[in-house]
Amino acid sequence: MPWVRRRDYGLSAVAGPDAVELHTNVALQGHDMKTTAEFTVREGETVPFTLSYHRSHKMPHFVPDRLESLNRAVSWWKEWSKRCAFRNGNKAWDEAVQRSLITLKLLTYRPTGGIVAAPTTSLPESIGGQRNWDYRYCWIRDSTLTLYALLNAGYREEAEAWRQWLLRAAAGHPHQLHIMYGISGERWLPESEIPWLSGYEGSKPVRVGNAASAQSQLDVYGELIDALHAARHAELIPSDDAWRFQKVLLEHVERIWREPDHGIWEVRGPPRIFTHSRLMCWVAFDRAVKSCEDFGLHGPVDRWRAIREEIHRDICENGFDTSRNAFVQHYGGTALDAALLLIPQIGFLPAGDPRVIGTVKAIEDELLHDGFVLRYSTEKVNDGVGGREGAFLACSFWLVDAYVMQGRLDRAEELFERLLSLRNDLGLLAEEYDPALKRQVGNFPQGFSHIGLINSAFNLTRADGPAQQRAEGTPSRYSADLHHPARTI
Repeated sequence: MPWVRRRDYGLSAVAGPDAVELHTNVALQGHDMKTTAEFTVREGETVPFTLSYHRSHKMPHFVPDRLESLNRAVSWWKEWSKRCAFRNGNKAWDEAVQRSLITLKLLTYRPTGGIVAAPTTSLPESIGGQRNWDYRYCWIRDSTLTLYALLNAGYREEAEAWRQWLLRAAAGHPHQLHIMYGISGERWLPESEIPWLSGYEGSKPVRVGNAASAQSQLDVYGELIDALHAARHAELIPSDDAWRFQKVLLEHVERIWREPDHGIWEVRGPPRIFTHSRLMCWVAFDRAVKSCEDFGLHGPVDRWRAIREEIHRDICENGFDTSRNAFVQHYGGTALDAALLLIPQIGFLPAGDPRVIGTVKAIEDELLHDGFVLRYSTEKVNDGVGGREGAFLACSFWLVDAYVMQGRLDRAEELFERLLSLRNDLGLLAEEYDPALKRQVGNFPQGFSHIGLINSAFNLTRADGPAQQRAEGTPSRYSADLHHPARTI
């Protein structure tokens, strides 16, 4: 509980190293550990409230002219938004993409380029449940899809800053690669619970830090290498160090790709051989081979081709259930996983392959809840947590992308429109949606959901959208000035 003091300008609150100042001309009353105010705003009037943060050992900083400061901020955002390369002619889609890009920018820590998954912790995935996590960190897993969203939208400066953050954060020996970092690259993110907080709508525990940061998740190696490959094709600032780093990563992946891990969904149960993790190990070697072929970079390309083929064969033999005609979540199991919707998008198999068609059909049959996609069935998968969760919005956008790649454009547009309808009045999306309660759940706003929205919008309106670019492993130099063939819906 902070120490709150009344000031002639409003209120001051101090808690350890942090302090905030509330500056307002409105009379404030303190009651029962709360501050309240009652006032009337007449037509044409403005009543400003300014909340500013500072380190508690430093003097507070006040905005001298709040209206002027607000106008400058609005002008800056309008100019920034004009750079958006998404122009569909559908006002609702244009505004949705622009709002998602603004959200992504606001999740970015400008001094480092790091992009947090969400600005909140412990907003529950199920109201009253225990699936409450701290998302105020940067996930390596988000790297490739984030780059595609920024680059396709024309924000090269932000994409370059994100790539540079990735290289700095991941620097070091490959076995020390974490799956997430702090906004400045911090690696020590221990998880603890705060028992004296009741939680959002009684959802306990409230957690600070994230124990998943210490998990083994093999997919992050493929995500990182895929992101660096995309950056190279997009002609971001070249780096010989980045290629040397990739080769060291590949040596490590060659040693560990057969090992079990905790997977993309960071299960807190026993490690398993997750099909998606193995797919991303395949991506690591596929992009390495393509980097040599496309750019003349040097490396043991014949060995990488052989490993790529070995992993491909292994996945098709052990990750595919012939009785279900679908890829499954982990070897030896029968449960489905919405992450496998990405199979055609990463270029592992074409969208028209019968095994991909079967996997999409199985996910439609078993993981759709009121038309939105669950990550997996919590009733069939022991993820070590317990309880249920909502539909995962990023996975629902991946289903949009799968429909597009299969030529099912009507279904893709229908689902995309339904997803847009879930946004709140500010155009924001959480991590998940609870169809039973008809409300968003999970940390908010969620960058991964907005990244999915941006990429799906481009996939629906361009024949060479991000999904196709990634599948081919040859993304172009994205720019609003370049011609991109339109898709007819």
